Amino acid sequence: MYEIKTKETESSVIEFLENVDNLKKREDAYKLLDVFFETTGFPAKMWGPSIIGFGSYHYKYESGHEGDTALVGFSPRKAKISLYFATGNAKRDELLKDFGKHTSGKACVYINKVADINVDVLKALINQSVTFLQDTYPNR
Repeated sequence: MYEIKTKETESSVIEFLENVDNLKKREDAYKLLDVFFETTGFPAKMWGPSIIGFGSYHYKYESGHEGDTALVGFSPRKAKISLYFATGNAKRDELLKDFGKHTSGKACVYINKVADINVDVLKALINQSVTFLQDTYPNR
């Protein structure tokens, strides 16, 4: 049976951030921590060893695969900062047009630094993601 690797943990978010080697990336991570908390109202929690998540939801796919994960989150990785938003919503793509310098993967949006992005659009992306996931998976 498939075991979900990214689970909520009791690890300290602040301790994790204090161990980010790159000072600028650590400063940006603290800025993101503030923006995500202020926007969602959810406390920051560690998900796995390196993702800071806000809120949670229970998903269940048609395949039968199900689990719990963060509504939104980020991770200050060595190469870039990964931002986690809901996928599958056209509104996300519209918002990303005005987001600033970024690249996108299947599930992540990658930025080099907070100064490269429009923080108001970041807040809109966070709100859009939370609303979309809570509407899609209402049974928490």
